[in-house]
Amino acid sequence: MRIDQQPRTRWVDQSAFQPRRPDLRLGARSHRVDRSGTVGEDRIAVQHTVRTSTAEYSLLLNAPEWLGRRGVGEALRDAVAELRAIDLTYGPSRPESLVSRLRRGEISPDSYPPLADLVDRCAAMRAATDGWFDAWAVPGGFDPGGLLGGWAVERAAARLRAAGIHDYAVLSGADLVVRGHAAHGGPWRVAVHHPTDQHRAPLVLEMTAGAVGTSGVSGRQGHVVDPHTGEPADQLAAATVVGPDLAVADAYATALYAAGPAGLDWFRDGSDYRVLFAHRR
Repeated sequence: MRIDQQPRTRWVDQSAFQPRRPDLRLGARSHRVDRSGTVGEDRIAVQHTVRTSTAEYSLLLNAPEWLGRRGVGEALRDAVAELRAIDLTYGPSRPESLVSRLRRGEISPDSYPPLADLVDRCAAMRAATDGWFDAWAVPGGFDPGGLLGGWAVERAAARLRAAGIHDYAVLSGADLVVRGHAAHGGPWRVAVHHPTDQHRAPLVLEMTAGAVGTSGVSGRQGHVVDPHTGEPADQLAAATVVGPDLAVADAYATALYAAGPAGLDWFRDGSDYRVLFAHRR
């Protein structure tokens, strides 16, 4: 029986990294998968891209051979189905989604266990960020958009693990989740480019478990609102956070983008989450 690894991230010395190509790149405009390395004889490597109405996801699987191509295909279909279902069922822009019905008072959070989990996570992040992440302080009522994408990726990743795939990466825009090892057998090598200055050398991570969440690189002005004033946040150009869970990292990045430098206090005292980028405009 395989035991899930604890989240682990290593910051790589840039000079040591130069001879090796990254497996994954996260940048301001889009993510990229670098084709490098070889696949072990007892592994099945699969790459798949899926688009929903709100996002594009890339899934990279490094599956054990004993699963077989049919088993890997079924696991991939389950993960993709989860991403599509969350887009259809929870998207705030869809009038008949559970979030929209909750906003109209037609249902309660306890009506559906996943909805209750989503609401509980939003409440927990509101407390963790001193109210700077507040899914209720937006026009129209409850809107979990600041962590919904990360929550969707984590639920899709759980489908992969349930099917026996413990080595994978799931990317969406400037966000990602990784677990286990890449096809070459080593940790996932992730080059995180500066979110606003593409001329800077990337920050290089080697990860066997964890997530990177970013806010502020969508190109949309005013997409994050200061929950205390209702005005668009304008202190930071972008915020990037790394940690164990993408939903939490996404929420922290959104809150940090809104709060500005004052939000750096959340990441002290032994926090499992760390700020990679937080740059003023």
